[in-house]
Amino acid sequence: MKKRTAQSSSKQGVRLDVIASALCGLFDFVEDMQFWIKDREGRYCKVNRGFLLNYSLERQDQVIGKTDYDLSPRHLADQYRLDDARVLAGDIIVNRIEMVGRFDHTTCWSLTNKIALRDEKGKIAGTAGITCPLKNKPVEQNWPTVALGRAIMFIREHYAEVITIRTLAKIANLSIRAFERQFQQCFRVSPQQYIKRLRVRMACHSLVYTDRPLAQIATEHGFCDQSHFTREFHRQMHLTPRHYRTRYRKVRH
Repeated sequence: MKKRTAQSSSKQGVRLDVIASALCGLFDFVEDMQFWIKDREGRYCKVNRGFLLNYSLERQDQVIGKTDYDLSPRHLADQYRLDDARVLAGDIIVNRIEMVGRFDHTTCWSLTNKIALRDEKGKIAGTAGITCPLKNKPVEQNWPTVALGRAIMFIREHYAEVITIRTLAKIANLSIRAFERQFQQCFRVSPQQYIKRLRVRMACHSLVYTDRPLAQIATEHGFCDQSHFTREFHRQMHLTPRHYRTRYRKVRH
């Protein structure tokens, strides 16, 4: 009897894993939709491609086992975990408007829903949630300085254009040397490197969710031409844009 129960429980676990994977695949088709499943300790078990894109990650194994504190600023992670605690206690989160962090150090107002997941005995074993942006314009987080916040927002809104360090320093009301020093200390990369990374990460979204030609995507994201785009993309992502699209894009009708 115990052996049959163990086998049944094992099969149930496999079925739940298959269902979770299928749901992730389903939500991959919804642009800008993030979907995730967490265990009771808040560790991520499954996420969809929209979630990975939001945090500039490539693979599930870069997320599995991590918590919100590994991915988001503490003030945001605290709120996520408070909501998770409510769900684990039997509540549901419906149409909660909250700030969700992004890989480019901005946040955007999003609409979030969370429910509890129960095991074969009816006990709450984890949580599942979805979130999508209410609007595209990101808002500032708790920046180390307001000056850097203004510069990041300018980069986020004009990343496809030519941006000089002089312009960013002026926006931040700092000397060029002081701006570069503070930026490097805060983000661990130079402003020029940050802009290059942002252009590539934003291009990832277009490769997955649009059918636009590579040359057009290159131009729209601030690259001189398709060749320049391909070189920089491969340097960062270790795939060409074409191969990235083939691997991750979803069928569009």
